[in-house]
Amino acid sequence: MRRGSRIIGVAMVGALGVTLAACGSSSTSASSTSSTPSATTTSMVKPDFGPACSAVPKSGPGSFGGMTTAPVATAASNNPVLSTLVSAVKAAGLVNTLNAAPALTVFAPDNAAFAKVPSATLNSLLANKAALTKVLEYHVVAGRISPAHLAGMHKTLEGATLTVTGHGTNFTVNGTAHVVCGDVLTANATVYIINGVLTPPSQ
Repeated sequence: MRRGSRIIGVAMVGALGVTLAACGSSSTSASSTSSTPSATTTSMVKPDFGPACSAVPKSGPGSFGGMTTAPVATAASNNPVLSTLVSAVKAAGLVNTLNAAPALTVFAPDNAAFAKVPSATLNSLLANKAALTKVLEYHVVAGRISPAHLAGMHKTLEGATLTVTGHGTNFTVNGTAHVVCGDVLTANATVYIINGVLTPPSQ
């Protein structure tokens, strides 16, 4: 049985209403949900699975409980394991877009994932807003996807699809990036922290 990362009794429903609304996930309709955590249950929220979950702060706005109270870009900015991703999101000008979306699933590369990218390549990407935006949007799917519906092909905001394989608590994205901390809730997104940076097929 999955450990409790869900806040009992609060339904989560959503559809992407920003400029990228045309994108969607093949499993979104069956698993998309939205939540407003209550003050009495927020502190009880815990991650479902993954070895990297232990690196997330145990308390404060960057903790699993704290992240449920903020939209996804803001929540990520409070989490030290996602600081490089947050810098990239800011450079691409996507903070407001991600925060305003009613329901998303985000495959969030951790700092170790970005550290695998050669520094020259990463610096070049961060300096190219158009290319950076495509890469980041390729990590985002419209609608919340639960672990039970995670395996399969999902259309990203970038327009191309990504493929998740695995089941239970073991998932791999595009055959290379592993989910190292899964089913993390923010106010408007479900986040799967991964140990690799995904590249859109067109790039």
